[in-house]
Amino acid sequence: MSNAQQVGSDGQTAVVLLADIADASRLWGWSRIVKGPRALKRVPGLLFSKVLGSGYEGGFDLRPSPSRQGVFALFESDQTAHDFLAYSPLVHAYQERSQEFCWATLKTFSCRGSWDGTCMQATAEPPVHGPVAALTRASIKFSKAHAFWRHAPPSQTALEGVAGCQLAVGLGEAPFFRQATFSIWDSVDDMNAYARTGSHLEAIQAAQKNGYFSESMFARFVPLQVQGQWRGKHYA
Repeated sequence: MSNAQQVGSDGQTAVVLLADIADASRLWGWSRIVKGPRALKRVPGLLFSKVLGSGYEGGFDLRPSPSRQGVFALFESDQTAHDFLAYSPLVHAYQERSQEFCWATLKTFSCRGSWDGTCMQATAEPPVHGPVAALTRASIKFSKAHAFWRHAPPSQTALEGVAGCQLAVGLGEAPFFRQATFSIWDSVDDMNAYARTGSHLEAIQAAQKNGYFSESMFARFVPLQVQGQWRGKHYA
């Protein structure tokens, strides 16, 4: 999948890495999560980064996956993002140690809220045709966690296998309290059809009404490129 010719190369570019760490390298994989953003220190052009765990089998189960994890990284330009994917020892290490590995480069066209105080700049126009990606993340208040998780599982289960969804993965900085969802859709209409109906809409309304989050961010992207394999599906 590539929209690189349709979007300008100026401004911030995001990278998402998804990896299913091989059995023999799981200790290495866990060490990436323990190190967190320190694993990406001194990467040229890097503005913001998170090393993330995943739900069981890369989905949305509250049980953590022993092998699947992700990286979110925001770069100052398309070129520095490309250089990271092409030359970073960390990216090469993930590739060598993973049963499945997938990456996406993205341009933000909408961002509401923040992630540890960082809000991404909109550097692209909303796509008229073609795929769109979404990242939703939240820091859940301790006192609201039980109520939040009453709504979250039906909403997340509804995402798996929904029409127009090319990829969906549950990610998180910490179990229960710092959660994220990354997804890629065939079109804006497909994404909105899911977001504005059913259990997902009910979850959003409950969060807004009851103040579940101490911080949240809802970002939408134009995917530039998606390559690799995730949960048995190939992207190119």
